[in-house]
Amino acid sequence: MITPMRKEFRKLVTIEEAKSLIEGLGIQPAAIEVNIENAAGLVLAEEVVSEIDVPPFNRASMDGYAVHARDTYQAGEDRPVSLNLVGSIRPGMNYDLIVKRGEAAEIATGAVMPSGADAVVMVEYTRTDSSLYVLHPVSINENVMHAGSDIMAGERVLKRGTVLGAREIGVLAAIGIRTVKVHGLNVGIVSTGKELTEPGHKLEAGKIYDINSFSIASAVKECGGLPLSFAVVSDDEAEMKEVLKKAAENCDIILTSGSTSAGSGDVMYRVIEENGTVLAHGIDIKPGKPAIIGKVFGKSVFGLPGYPASALTIFNEFVAPLIRKLMGKKMERIKTSAKLASRVRSEARTQLLPVGLVRGWAYPIEKGSGAITALADADGFIEIPSDAEMLEPGDGVEVTLFGELETPELLFVGSHCLGLDVLADITGLRIRVINAGSSGGLGAIRNGTADIAGIHLLDESGEYNIPFLERFKIKNAVIIKGYLREQGLIVRKESLIAKFEDILASSIINRNTGSGTRVITDMKLREIAVKKGVAFEELVNSINGYHTEAKTHSAVAAAVRLKKSDAGVGIRTAAELNGLKFIKIADEEYDFVVPAKLLESKEIRIFIEALRSEEFREKIPHGMRTYERTGEIIRS
Repeated sequence: MITPMRKEFRKLVTIEEAKSLIEGLGIQPAAIEVNIENAAGLVLAEEVVSEIDVPPFNRASMDGYAVHARDTYQAGEDRPVSLNLVGSIRPGMNYDLIVKRGEAAEIATGAVMPSGADAVVMVEYTRTDSSLYVLHPVSINENVMHAGSDIMAGERVLKRGTVLGAREIGVLAAIGIRTVKVHGLNVGIVSTGKELTEPGHKLEAGKIYDINSFSIASAVKECGGLPLSFAVVSDDEAEMKEVLKKAAENCDIILTSGSTSAGSGDVMYRVIEENGTVLAHGIDIKPGKPAIIGKVFGKSVFGLPGYPASALTIFNEFVAPLIRKLMGKKMERIKTSAKLASRVRSEARTQLLPVGLVRGWAYPIEKGSGAITALADADGFIEIPSDAEMLEPGDGVEVTLFGELETPELLFVGSHCLGLDVLADITGLRIRVINAGSSGGLGAIRNGTADIAGIHLLDESGEYNIPFLERFKIKNAVIIKGYLREQGLIVRKESLIAKFEDILASSIINRNTGSGTRVITDMKLREIAVKKGVAFEELVNSINGYHTEAKTHSAVAAAVRLKKSDAGVGIRTAAELNGLKFIKIADEEYDFVVPAKLLESKEIRIFIEALRSEEFREKIPHGMRTYERTGEIIRS
């Protein structure tokens, strides 16, 4: 009787060598389209840009009464202000109701704000009979959520490579997307051995139940992959070849178990070698030494040992990290300590406040309970107890993380712009963006938190941004000149308005006090007042809608599109994304502030090169443009 020959392990590698081989396999998940309800845990294969504003109109954020804020300034419990009720507005309807001075309209949470009204008085601060009595004053924009204040049309809301969870799927639903392209990693599972029997069947003599097909498939699912199990095959080379070929046609990765050792009946490595490449046969690890790394029929293949414990050991040590990395699988939540970056007021009840966590600082993300991106932009949340009146900047907080934190190469805090998305793509850097407005960005530079801030603040002198470094007491920082954004009148395409002076005889929607756009508007109106020989206050009080304020460019465009106003001032991008006409009146300067000590850092140099590049000039969104000062460095 001739004893079959045994073979030695071939190409035995160390753990580090095995991991290096796996990194070089070049596995790429396929892009598949799925419904959003089936997308949880999967990874975006494309960036998602919103085609609409969210919300698409100015809406009430509380049940109450839509009013002119100025009508309530003298209101009090002992001296209620009386207003005439002119209607009632329910959610889901676009009423042609106009609220004039001295009037109010009942309004429900989520309903469209009527023309003229610029605030909502909560129902708790009113009483009614035939008229409405207001017992508490409100300010302009109070209890109003403006169009585009959550998401602007044209804004990139999710980046390629984002792992989709409940928050991200909520964002997709908010912008009307039902199907989305994701990375789908199909993982083929092939168990070998004549002795294997599928669970649920009667176990015959000499047989064992197939454990690996089910345990490995479950492990693949836990890592975010899509397991496809094939029929158990015997240790027959022709049969193995057939099933491996079928798996390669349908899968991105193939996992086999059994027939990987050096015994006479173990033939998996030979089938792989004859139909591909064996990169490693045996890993210097216990348990799990008889493992294979290779390619078969053009697809990556991992031969796991037959023993269940060994198979799972090799899977967890080498394959699971690969699948998790390809699928962007997040780890378990953890808690970490941080310092609060800005003041937070208590709501007299326990509050879970979303925060962005960067370099030990927790930035509150406060867009209101109606804003889905308050969660999508957050890294975790802090719990504010009901008995805490206020948390101050620098206070220690505990952050419960939503997932694993990504360490950014650059931290941006400030006023966000669509042009920044383009810059981030060109640099290839991991840029973490905290949208905190221009003032928030300057504050982050002052306290040493941010690497870069985006600002567009206009001084009363007519100079952009530079005077504000001294005003915010910022030293040892530079301004890197950015690009211009076209500001102008936003009107409907059929409008007869042709120049800025024409708004005097029209109804307008204004921007909020303190915004750069509001400053431009007032500068133009002051010029007209001087030309006409009238007082500025007299002129603006004669303009219908001057005191009606919007917080975003999108809110201005939405008011014009919905015929709530005839005109407003905003950026060209907002006008064009809403299908409206744009009449340019000025250029706004959007610049970047950087600590001087970081100016020579690799990351900032890459950022400046991208800003000055021809690629950025060509890709910058319409309505924005680089100019001769783009990339110029101004030292404070």
